[in-house]
Amino acid sequence: MRRRLTLLVVALVIASALAALWFSVSGPVEVEIAKVEKGPAAELVYATGYIDATHPVSVSARVTAPVNKVLVREGDRVTVGQPLLVQDNVEQLSLLAQAEAQARAATLTEQRITALFAQGWSTRSARDVAVANGQAARASVEALRARLDQLTVRAGISGIVLKRDVEPGDLATPGKELMQLGDPALARVTATVDERDIPRVVTGQVVLMSSDALPGRTVRGHVTEITPGGDPNQRAFRVRIGFDPGENLPFGLTLEVNIVVQRHENALLVPTAAVSDGLVWLVVDGRANKREVKAGIAGTEKVEILSGLAAGDEVIVSPPDGLEDGDRVRP
Repeated sequence: MRRRLTLLVVALVIASALAALWFSVSGPVEVEIAKVEKGPAAELVYATGYIDATHPVSVSARVTAPVNKVLVREGDRVTVGQPLLVQDNVEQLSLLAQAEAQARAATLTEQRITALFAQGWSTRSARDVAVANGQAARASVEALRARLDQLTVRAGISGIVLKRDVEPGDLATPGKELMQLGDPALARVTATVDERDIPRVVTGQVVLMSSDALPGRTVRGHVTEITPGGDPNQRAFRVRIGFDPGENLPFGLTLEVNIVVQRHENALLVPTAAVSDGLVWLVVDGRANKREVKAGIAGTEKVEILSGLAAGDEVIVSPPDGLEDGDRVRP
């Protein structure tokens, strides 16, 4: 019995010595440390979009006829009333010449019968018929002239030609879009937002946009409209974004869109890798100290801390496996 007790005491002494030796060799755990900072935190909704016209205008013919000339190209600036294309007018010119000849004959007859009526050599009925025939002939001429003018398709707004889908020789018919016009001063962005994010988007929110075509530049705008119906195939909604004053970008340019859902200017921030399941590891007097926190806005690099920490506190980034409360650590 005494021998077993002696062996147990010896084993305990050896174990204590080994533990002291391991502690002296291993020392504090090396960790990466970051301080709790103050700064802006923003929650963003990401989307993609493109620039289009707020009020695009479709151009189509009013008369069915072949196209003789197309007078503009895509990207050209146009003004109200400017000719865009001319349709074949040979038939209309012939009809107009015929109508003008008939109108001249009817007018001469009207003048002659009116003069005879004034002299008492014609009846009132004959005069009335001659006057009516003359008026009808002249009205027919005016109608054909208006129809002839319709064979020249003109711009309805001042802007630029966004799209041109017509070439000389094409048959233009009413309702078929030949061109599309837009006013650069009324440009907007149409963005596609995932249906999971759309409940957080409201009109008036600030939008920050960028494009590979504009390296280093941030384009600012604001949400102006959210379409009431979504696309069930894409599971997304369209959001319209207006530009802030001073922005002037080409139609069709694609943009990466970040809608600022909320923003806090003086938030407490820690690296994202320092927070896990609502817990962080603080460094207090050289030892690890587990702390529960309440997180707010989370980004790819930083997380907002609503409670549990103070500015200047030191936290462990990516705590190592096996770290326990009270372990000695060093940066």
